[in-house]
Amino acid sequence: MSKDKCTPYKLETAPFDPRFPNQNQTKYCFQSFLDYHRCRKIKGEEYKPCEYFKRCYTSLCPFAWVEKWQDQLENGTFPAKI
Repeated sequence: MSKDKCTPYKLETAPFDPRFPNQNQTKYCFQSFLDYHRCRKIKGEEYKPCEYFKRCYTSLCPFAWVEKWQDQLENGTFPAKI
């Protein structure tokens, strides 16, 4: 019999950011979303370091929020300046 091989999975989340020391990480989530889109706008879509911000907001933000914000970006109704 062959053993089921489990490949190790490295779980990563956003690191500590001293700008957001509280337990509520809503602002960190939103700021990471903004930083990602601002980075892509300034540096271009192929700039790899922007992915850091994407990893942060995808690990912190509920999917429904991200989906709503992306719809708002497409419709031009996003409440922040990017």
